[in-house]
Amino acid sequence: MESGLIRVSNECISLTFSDNSSFHEDNTQDDKQQTHLWVGRNFVAGGVAGACLLLAGHPLDTIKVRLQTQPKAPCAQYVLYRGTYDCFRKTVTKEGVLGLYKGMGAPLAGVAPMMAISFFGFGLGKQLQQPDPNKPLTHTQIFLSGCLGGVFTTVIVAPGERIKCLLQVQASGGGSRYAGPVDCAIRLYKTQGIRSVSHVLCLLSDVPSNGLYFLTYEVLKNLLTPEGQSVSQLSTPKILLAGGIAGILNWTIALPPDVLKSNFQTGLFSGVRDGVEGTECIRAELVK
Repeated sequence: MESGLIRVSNECISLTFSDNSSFHEDNTQDDKQQTHLWVGRNFVAGGVAGACLLLAGHPLDTIKVRLQTQPKAPCAQYVLYRGTYDCFRKTVTKEGVLGLYKGMGAPLAGVAPMMAISFFGFGLGKQLQQPDPNKPLTHTQIFLSGCLGGVFTTVIVAPGERIKCLLQVQASGGGSRYAGPVDCAIRLYKTQGIRSVSHVLCLLSDVPSNGLYFLTYEVLKNLLTPEGQSVSQLSTPKILLAGGIAGILNWTIALPPDVLKSNFQTGLFSGVRDGVEGTECIRAELVK
């Protein structure tokens, strides 16, 4: 009989499996307590880190979604938003500062499990490709491990993203169709079922970008580590630098499918009820 000790950290997840046939019952109990301690600590850490991320980044995400989903106008003077600053100014003027935080409830509820599952998937991917722990992973293996983390997080991210986008753009349409995240989720489920919150475009956006993020992050950490020192000794500014650059490169490949995803999730091409297929969404956006 085998038991797994899952250790989650902000940088990696290590899975150690051992045969319990020769272990005493008290050792098994200690393993379970350590597992719960590691998972609990990192679940809380991921929740706090994710909440800080949302507080800092959600206003920009609201502006991004509104710019991505605004209808095409015959000429520039008739567009709803002429750019990032114009969208920011009009949103604050019309809806106040809180208008920038619309739709934050859904991602806030899922950010803690999302962070934990992301690093779990990354760690599992490394474990599956690294039978010898003393042999370093190749860049391709790190990328694939990150992609696996992206597959896992899509299960949590997709429902929250659909709700978030609908709440973010509903004010631009001149009305408030949904009272909040819960009301939006209930109405979507009643009208379209569980399929309304999942789509292949979420995978196209999150999987490769997650892989590139982890690859860039790991490579930069190694490059920034002075010779003779361990990666764990990196200073906070260097870790922030590595994470920041990784995040920028993440969006270079995530943004094109994210534009399609935002338009699909808000139902701009053929209505919120029916949505569109991925190929039709791509065709319509290219024409636009």
